[in-house]
Amino acid sequence: MNRIYKAALAIILLLAAATAATAQTRQLTLDEEYMLQEISRHNTEIRTLAGRFVQIDSQGGRTEGVFWLKRPNHIRFRYGPPSREEIISQGRGFYVIDREARTQYAYNQEHVPLRQVLGDQVSLINSNLTDVVMSDTHVVVSLIDDTPIGTVQVSLIFDRETLDLVQWSLIEPSGVETTFSIYDTQKNIEIPDHYFYIDPTYSQLQR
Repeated sequence: MNRIYKAALAIILLLAAATAATAQTRQLTLDEEYMLQEISRHNTEIRTLAGRFVQIDSQGGRTEGVFWLKRPNHIRFRYGPPSREEIISQGRGFYVIDREARTQYAYNQEHVPLRQVLGDQVSLINSNLTDVVMSDTHVVVSLIDDTPIGTVQVSLIFDRETLDLVQWSLIEPSGVETTFSIYDTQKNIEIPDHYFYIDPTYSQLQR
């Protein structure tokens, strides 16, 4: 369960950019401010998003799967075989689902870091920024946030031409790093509400 919890943290922290509760830690240049406003506006306008992801951990472990995002507050990550696990949010919490064991493991929405990323608005400028690096092809946004596991370091990589989020990484206080890449994405498509359904007959596990 610990491995899936860490994956859930990384997903929730980073998908579609982040809004932290604290003030930014450095002054932005005018070019940086403009770029972050454009990225925030673009990602806010993405009301639904679906695609594939690759998750790589510090030991080189690789896991693949598919995901669906529907604003506000709906997200589903489904890990590919042999895993039978999913991470689902319906706005009332985040659930780790095991389809084989028919169990669910819930995390209160208020205790998940950067839970605001699933809301209506994305605002990178209001994040706890530590650095912004712009190249000809990408924009890398670095930030920190205090979470239930301590202070985490987050890096988000956006395609400079499309303004889409393409990769992100999370470094925990222990030094463990998890990196996600997303691809084959489709924006603003119809995603039925039942994609985020959680079977009420699944047994609820306790921490």
